[in-house]
Amino acid sequence: MSPKLLLVFSLGLTASLPAVSQNKVIRLYDGPVPGSESWKQKEAENNDNLWKTRIVYNVTDPTLTVFAPASGTANGTAVVICPGGGFQALSIDSEGFDVARWLTAKGVTCFVLKYRLVESKTTDPTKEMMASRENPQQRETAVKAVITLAQADGLKAMGFVRHHASLYGIDPKRIG
Repeated sequence: MSPKLLLVFSLGLTASLPAVSQNKVIRLYDGPVPGSESWKQKEAENNDNLWKTRIVYNVTDPTLTVFAPASGTANGTAVVICPGGGFQALSIDSEGFDVARWLTAKGVTCFVLKYRLVESKTTDPTKEMMASRENPQQRETAVKAVITLAQADGLKAMGFVRHHASLYGIDPKRIG
């Protein structure tokens, strides 16, 4: 195949990639993340768990994934979506990206937040969370330590959206 033909083919293939690959991911903090600078766990995903959905766990570097409405459909409203998971994991698709896609179709600009979580020692944090019910005090101690950090991530995310509202065509009074 000639280099020119290969280039044309590659460009055509790239243009046909799904829109999800075009969502911008923004780090919330520049440099080390305050309060978790010494954390060593690696962020990971799991599709085979008790919740039967894709989850993300061991988040140490909080991010926002931007979902913008199609051109001409934005209504000036924005929302920061914080997927649930008991501070052990994030149900990133069913409570994050799927919700963002639904709202974006209605003209809402969405920012899905991946916030800091309790460290998982295995590849299935949902099982860890269920097992931790046997020792609620230990679970409470672990969760309490990360709640303050997760709240800081949420506040930082709201601040980012407010600060960059004009960039995304958002009315600063319509952010939630």
